[in-house]
Amino acid sequence: MTDVRYPIGQFQFPEVVTEQQVKEWMEDIRLLPKQLGEAIKGASEQALTKSYRENGWTVTQLVHHIADSHMNSFIRFKLALTEDAPTIKPYNEEEWAKLPDSEMPVSTSYKMIEGLHERWVYLLKSLSEEQLQRAFNHPNSGLMTLEKAVALYAWHGKHHLAHIQMALEK
Repeated sequence: MTDVRYPIGQFQFPEVVTEQQVKEWMEDIRLLPKQLGEAIKGASEQALTKSYRENGWTVTQLVHHIADSHMNSFIRFKLALTEDAPTIKPYNEEEWAKLPDSEMPVSTSYKMIEGLHERWVYLLKSLSEEQLQRAFNHPNSGLMTLEKAVALYAWHGKHHLAHIQMALEK
């Protein structure tokens, strides 16, 4: 049986990256708001409290987490584009998921995700191959190029979208 924590598999970054792969990752990021909207459309408040696994985040927490995570990523991209390999500040995802704003309606974070992804994709599509090799330093995982971050966040969106779909199918 597949590990429900990783319904689409764990993140893997290819040794050799093609321009086509980068375009596909950007497209994944562009499509996430639409796919997320389709997944949660018409879901009842009760359905939004469901989790994809025991002790896992609820649909509501997952939507808020996507907004939190992708906002942080967007800022990291801008830092990497304007500074030389800046060290970014990580955040405690588990603790953020417990903060009071994570109890707000999913529509608040969904609207943020829509606007954020529109801006993010606009920025991503403007990047040159050289800019995609710029990087930021994550204190826990080391140097990450923007190219790898595009791949990671394309995966991240699909990863949590699968969690949401699994929870809502229960």
